[in-house]
Amino acid sequence: MTRRLRVVPVGDPLDLMTPLRLALDNTGDAVLPEPGRRATDRRSGLDRVPRQVAVVIETSGSTDVPKRVMLSADALLSSAAASSVCLGGHGQWLLALPGHYIAGVQVLVRSIAAETIPVVLPSGHFDPAVFVTWAERLTEPLRFTALVPVQLARLVQAASDDPRLLPVLRRFDGILVGGQALPPQLAERARELHLKVFASYGSSETSGGCVYNGTPIGGTEVRVVDGQLEIAGTVLAEGYLGDPGRSRDRFIEVHGERWYRTGDLGEVDATTGLVRVLGRGDNVIISGGEKVSLDSVERVARSLPGLSETVAVGQPDATWGQVPVLVVPQAPGEHGFPEFDLERIGEAVASVLGKAARPARLVRVPSIPQLSSGKPDRRALARILAAL
Repeated sequence: MTRRLRVVPVGDPLDLMTPLRLALDNTGDAVLPEPGRRATDRRSGLDRVPRQVAVVIETSGSTDVPKRVMLSADALLSSAAASSVCLGGHGQWLLALPGHYIAGVQVLVRSIAAETIPVVLPSGHFDPAVFVTWAERLTEPLRFTALVPVQLARLVQAASDDPRLLPVLRRFDGILVGGQALPPQLAERARELHLKVFASYGSSETSGGCVYNGTPIGGTEVRVVDGQLEIAGTVLAEGYLGDPGRSRDRFIEVHGERWYRTGDLGEVDATTGLVRVLGRGDNVIISGGEKVSLDSVERVARSLPGLSETVAVGQPDATWGQVPVLVVPQAPGEHGFPEFDLERIGEAVASVLGKAARPARLVRVPSIPQLSSGKPDRRALARILAAL
């Protein structure tokens, strides 16, 4: 059996609440949230989905081609329930992320499950002062928000200048931070400020975050196969709309249990069960015949002073084939660019990851291009570097 797929524009994410509620209780069409106030039909005739599918999320395509991920009502609600248990109960959410990505949709799903109305941050440039104003509109006893690391970094940086900001941040009972790795220095600074931060790991294929602070939530299971993280549990997607081949490749069945092959490199501690994500398996270059994880280069670089928003990309090189290049944004309020010692940075990276991982260049840009999800737009960065 199938149901109709309806494209829903989310210029105002609250407009998605009613069709999403109907989709979740199986009395309405499945929904495909799309950015903007006017939806464009990009479904290529794919106007029906399996009956159990409630939401289709189109992924950002930051490092890969976009995919349409089919999520059942059971998976979405199971994720929301697990999150509620981990965070200490249902509450009211401040929506600070786009409503057409899984992190934004899950804020709406959690709100529906909690029977609360989220406060929606205005779209556009993320401004800590605006964040404070909207956060003060929350009224429920338990209060939550979901951010990407760059948003948290701006809030933490502004907290020392705005006397209203720190009490508002501390009032949140949970601040989920996901979409990309949370830099260790930023996590430590948030802890020093007594903020209740949960580093979230997951994807559209797992109904959003399914690992909080390294611990799988709800009934989620995580294992490592050939260095790659695989995830099982009730939060898994049904597959990809219109792409059965990719669905079979990413969603496998082992002894009657479905597993999602994440494409992420990682480790699971045999004693504690804590999950450690090491980076994308496809964000790897070959430099001088050695594999170099750009995510790992980025992680080490971001631990150094002044480099918390650095992005590592691969560039062609006549001698080594490919080399890592660090792209550094101008910090807010800076005039010009600070000076960095590339030799010292290279030594720090090489001491952890080996000589092949040493960055060959450091490129300064006014800002890092971003997708609407808050992730760095690595394709745009590659085009910028190619033009230099």
